Amino acid sequence: MNTVLIVGASGVIGAAAVEHFASLPGWKVIGLSRRRPDVAEGTVFDHVAVDLNDAEGCRAAAAGFGGLTHVVYAALFEKPGLMPGWYEQDQMQTNLAMMRNLMQPLLAVAQGLRHVSVLQGTKAYGAHVHPLAVPARENRPRDPHDNFYWLQEDFIRGEQVGKPWTFTIWRPQVVFGAAHGVAMNLIPVIGAYAAICRELGLPFNCPAEQENIIEAVDTDLIAKAFAWAAEAPAARGETFNITNGDVMVWRNVWPTIAKAVGLDPAYGDAVSLSQFLPAHAEVWDRVVENNNLRRVSMTELVGESHHYADLIFSWGAKSLPGPMLVSTTKLRQAGFGDCMDTEVMFEKWLGRLVERGVLPRPNHDNNEDHRS
Repeated sequence: MNTVLIVGASGVIGAAAVEHFASLPGWKVIGLSRRRPDVAEGTVFDHVAVDLNDAEGCRAAAAGFGGLTHVVYAALFEKPGLMPGWYEQDQMQTNLAMMRNLMQPLLAVAQGLRHVSVLQGTKAYGAHVHPLAVPARENRPRDPHDNFYWLQEDFIRGEQVGKPWTFTIWRPQVVFGAAHGVAMNLIPVIGAYAAICRELGLPFNCPAEQENIIEAVDTDLIAKAFAWAAEAPAARGETFNITNGDVMVWRNVWPTIAKAVGLDPAYGDAVSLSQFLPAHAEVWDRVVENNNLRRVSMTELVGESHHYADLIFSWGAKSLPGPMLVSTTKLRQAGFGDCMDTEVMFEKWLGRLVERGVLPRPNHDNNEDHRS
């Protein structure tokens, strides 16, 4: 029996990892996070509530992890407003301390540990500070900018020296999944924007101010890659980019998104979702009431993701500094070749939040009570 610990289990990637590993035969799943992850009904896993900033709490929890064989470290600390914190040392040092608080005592007791997956992202290539070399490749020298990714990677590499366990570092592109109230997931942001447009009779305008070419990645796909890397010799000690396998421009995928939320696509004025959604929080409350949705406030729904939306939709001064494309050849050559159609992905996740009673049904079917 394999036992995997998903650290950051309530996040957009962590929740998908909990669901996927729990679906595999021969795996016991433990999710670690401050709040219990919102996962599919029937998902069997243990939950350990721990604040990774609490060093003593981490030591106490780690004492019970002696039987672990695998770890997926998907925890993340972001500051209010999101992007400004990416350049600040306290954000970087906090993320390092969180990893160290848990992993140092865990590594001391988990004598059967075989593999650790660690999350990075395209900020590793400096996507937030300068245009990327297209495509960004894993074999390039480390981009010379301060980032907690480097601090965590150096920590893991240092701890692994001379040990039997190994690790894989992941660099996903723009991530999409079902989790709400997180730092970076546009699905609940788009869903809330659509619901408010419908409620107020506004056109469902594509928020993008500039047409940038980007790549998306489905959290289910990332979770499958974690499971592959857990046992694959070709993943040991490697760094991999991961994407769905296609590219997208917001204007071109907007009709699919509009269809998924039951609206007509529109292309008028660009929209700052970091401004629009808080300004219409009371309208959202009305949507929740009228559609018998789960009692999730606007703040609880979007977390910091509405700020992330402005970046990814290239709105105003928060726009990306150029195309954000990475090569995934290395991952495919290593043996993981799964992919996901990005338009199908949008339909899936928007539908999943409808099924969970977080977003209203596109057909205004309010007869079923979704409250929990």
